[in-house]
Amino acid sequence: MERRLLERNKVSTTVYLSVPGSRHHRCRARNLSAMGVFLEIKALGLPAGTVVNLVFAVNLGDTVRLHRRKAVLAHVTEHGAGLMMQARTKLRPSA
Repeated sequence: MERRLLERNKVSTTVYLSVPGSRHHRCRARNLSAMGVFLEIKALGLPAGTVVNLVFAVNLGDTVRLHRRKAVLAHVTEHGAGLMMQARTKLRPSA
């Protein structure tokens, strides 16, 4: 039974994962939705619930665009890690 709120799409793109105060890990995203992503990555030794920074490198032909998101580590398997995207907050102009 599918538990996800949104269907994930198969992808194969480079993602850089980092934990504040740690180095970046290069990995591959294998499926992606607006609310989550599964990354092929070796064991990081991080517990579920850890907040991480993600940088997606999206190839647009002659241009590579970087998309930055925060995510929460939802589960880890021997094949990789499932992450849930955190909601983006809008910045308000100062008065």
